[in-house]
Amino acid sequence: MARPNKRTTLREVAEATGLSTAAVSYALRGKHVSKETEERVRKAAAELGYEADPIARALASGRTSTVGVLAGDLQDLWQQQLMAAIGRELLAGDRYALILDAGGDPERELVLAKQLRDQRVDGLLVSPVDPSAEGWAAIAEGVPVVSIGDALSRARTAGEVLFDNRAGIDAVLDYLRGLGHRQVTVLTPTGPSTPDRPADVYVREAADRLGIDAQVLPCPQELGEATAVARRVLTNTPDGRRATGALPPPAAVFCFSDSIAYGVYAAAAEAGLTVGRDLSVVGFDDHPVSRVLTPPLTTVDWGLGDIAKEAARLAVAAIEGRRVRRKRILCAPRLAERGSAAPPTYSSAAPR
Repeated sequence: MARPNKRTTLREVAEATGLSTAAVSYALRGKHVSKETEERVRKAAAELGYEADPIARALASGRTSTVGVLAGDLQDLWQQQLMAAIGRELLAGDRYALILDAGGDPERELVLAKQLRDQRVDGLLVSPVDPSAEGWAAIAEGVPVVSIGDALSRARTAGEVLFDNRAGIDAVLDYLRGLGHRQVTVLTPTGPSTPDRPADVYVREAADRLGIDAQVLPCPQELGEATAVARRVLTNTPDGRRATGALPPPAAVFCFSDSIAYGVYAAAAEAGLTVGRDLSVVGFDDHPVSRVLTPPLTTVDWGLGDIAKEAARLAVAAIEGRRVRRKRILCAPRLAERGSAAPPTYSSAAPR
């Protein structure tokens, strides 16, 4: 029976180079030795087939080189893109992202966050479903936490990369008002269990201030489910089937994610409505797909690349115990005006 290959040990590399195991360990990490010694040790390690034991390294350092990344809902295409970007930023610093999906469920989110903490991840990055949940306080005591999007109001976090939702919502509603819209349907991924998320509160405040009648409705981010909700909205019927004498469809729909907006596009096509003429649609995160729709989607660009970079930077600084000058980063929105919004027609602008 063939014997399994024996792992080359650090001691064997030390014997091959005539150095102590401590000196070899430092050389492999590029610390406290000359460049010549580092190169000699790395060459010997390569020739012997030495690979660092990740478990032993974690026990020695107290770190696993793994960072938990908890997505609020990966059915949102923009969040998929963000999680991938964060993973790349961490990998550039020899850290590995363990990405989990809360699926839009606040209870599941806390369960997964606790599991990541208990698995001894070095840090936790989270795009929270329920930023006001009490459970975040205990989690943040056990592992450095960086929140993305919304602040964890009851926890002491290691950093925050926040969206200026107030400015973004103001920009969209002011834009639609300038086009002549006074009634706007707002589709949000927020569920009944988390009714006080900042964006949902801000949209009501902004609508009141601008004199807009805003109807805020929950909507999943998965394309089929978003299309079903949009179908009901555009037909003003519970089953999504347009009835004789039914009220006209809304003139404008503001979606709190571009993924939801894609469902509105699909439902509009089914109903024979032309986006950008019969119906104005605005998104909120500028996913690349939004630029190739017909017409391209007017939406809000938050600077995804910078968000990923800043979130990873804050997490790594907390893991390494380094102080940073700014622990709270506020991301400014930029409205990308394209072809999906237009002044309302007379019929669609009629009171509902």
